Amino acid sequence: MEIQIPADNDGFILLQCSLCGEFFKLTVDDIESDDLIEIWCPTCGLKSEDYLTEDVIELALKKVENASMDMLFKEMKKWERKFNGNGMEFKAGKKPKKKKEDPIISVIQALEIKKYECCKREAKIKPILKLIGSYCPFCGVNYYGNK
Repeated sequence: MEIQIPADNDGFILLQCSLCGEFFKLTVDDIESDDLIEIWCPTCGLKSEDYLTEDVIELALKKVENASMDMLFKEMKKWERKFNGNGMEFKAGKKPKKKKEDPIISVIQALEIKKYECCKREAKIKPILKLIGSYCPFCGVNYYGNK
């Protein structure tokens, strides 16, 4: 099962810290990089278990529910064929309606590119964080102000 998460025009994907709820973006290449083991939130500086947005989680849950209902219905149809005519009757019923799986659309966020010199990588963060400071998403170093 695969979920397509669209990147913006600059190649960044929207992420959300599950601890503080703030949004930021990293490039597809950085997210898929083997040398990126952990991600720090640029806002709170903590490492979260995941950075999936609510849209991604909602779509994943719908996909799993639809797939499991399909498997369950197929199994019930097998039982229907197996038991009918053997003195027992079993009806699988109607095929369950699938939940609508809306694709994820790229959300426009007012985020600006910030280059983190420590790791020579970029992220998109809120403009206010560029002024007051942020944490490097790649190593956790705290950048104060316009550094």
